[in-house]
Amino acid sequence: MITIIDYGLGNLTSVKNALEKLEIPVQISSDPTVIKNAQGLILPGVGAAGEGMRNLQQRGLEKVIVEYVRSGKPLLGICLGMQLLFSQSEEGNVDCLNIVKGKVKKFATDLKVPQIGWNQVRANSRSKLFKDVLDDSYFYFVHSYYCEPDDKAVIIGQTDYNQTFCSVLEVKNIFGVQFHPEKSSEAGLQLLNNFGKRIC
Repeated sequence: MITIIDYGLGNLTSVKNALEKLEIPVQISSDPTVIKNAQGLILPGVGAAGEGMRNLQQRGLEKVIVEYVRSGKPLLGICLGMQLLFSQSEEGNVDCLNIVKGKVKKFATDLKVPQIGWNQVRANSRSKLFKDVLDDSYFYFVHSYYCEPDDKAVIIGQTDYNQTFCSVLEVKNIFGVQFHPEKSSEAGLQLLNNFGKRIC
């Protein structure tokens, strides 16, 4: 059973519906015991890093997520959920979960920020997450900040928006995508299918 973490932010229902369409057992929960016992975890997110971290802390979920990751079971962070995996975010200068070493930075560009819409991802096809997903596939993005990991080896997907940034990461059992796979048509569904059936 995959558990989607409910911490008051994110399109929980959209992610749940996408997984149910793929016939992957899924539930939404904020219960620490349910989260600890999940076969796979998804940390979604839409909104600001500060609010996200406050919500996790108020629900007592910050340590639960860190312990879950240390157990070796898979976690997928989506959009803000990916950013919260990092050490710190420039969005309010917030300390995050520090699961992935690095910083979340704001785009410095004359292009429209936030980036809203479809953009391509150059992905490492050797990753289980991108099995049967064509390289340079389009995914749906909505974000003003991007992730910059200290260890560039964790980057398995990159996207261009005035600059090249990390749009997908993989560190052992930890995965993160800056885009919204649940809103990304067939490529997004295939990615979720890979997480739910090949990784979890």
